[in-house]
Amino acid sequence: MFSRRSLLLAPVVALAVGLAAPAAPAFAADTVVFAASSLQTALDNAVKAYTTATGKAVTVNYAGSNALAKQIEQGAPADIFFSADLDWMKDVHDKNLTVAASEKSLLGNDIVLIAPKDSTASVTIAPNVDLAGLIGADGKLAMANVDSVPAGEYGKAALVKLGVWDSVADKVVQADNVRAALAFVTKGEAPLGIVYSTDANAEPGVKVVGTFPADSHPPIVYPVALLSASTNPDAQAFLTWLESDTAKPFFTAQGFTFVNPGT
Repeated sequence: MFSRRSLLLAPVVALAVGLAAPAAPAFAADTVVFAASSLQTALDNAVKAYTTATGKAVTVNYAGSNALAKQIEQGAPADIFFSADLDWMKDVHDKNLTVAASEKSLLGNDIVLIAPKDSTASVTIAPNVDLAGLIGADGKLAMANVDSVPAGEYGKAALVKLGVWDSVADKVVQADNVRAALAFVTKGEAPLGIVYSTDANAEPGVKVVGTFPADSHPPIVYPVALLSASTNPDAQAFLTWLESDTAKPFFTAQGFTFVNPGT
């Protein structure tokens, strides 16, 4: 089964972290998916294609995986959980809230350093890189919450592994999900940010200025599962479709990889 990562604790400059926005109203027959914010562009496109092909409606609630897991644990109505890491799926699984046989590690991703599209910044990310110097004396580094949101956890793990966390910890501004961190950079509120490569691909207002080595952080895995409280007969069909070859192009077009591409 899955295991939780251990990350060093350090102070950060924190932005208020709010609760996830409530799901959009759904019709009784809708399949309701709780999905990590980083999936939004790809999953929205996939849902549109699925609905067109089948006539079946799907409503998606996007937020940080941590917030979604807590909502599920508190009884929020949902049929499918699509997490951005294994840890939050494990938390839900351990409370017997998933159909264990349906759990599948589906997607992979990368984390990157981004800047506004007109930035001249560029860096090769390697051990002891002078990231603090690149951020500047008054600059901030936008990240998702480093203690609970997967994108922030992966980012902090990489910075710790590369030996630069202590030099940038007091420059970090945290958001409640990775798309909010992306927005800080898009709006020019932070000169640099750490997000998934798929988020950078979805936002023309930013550019990738460096890619974190895959061995600098735990593997980025997106698991998906049917929730045990689901009574919607269409939920399993949508989950099966998500894992099909028909759905794959919507995710690969955004930059996701498939964990088991041959299955």
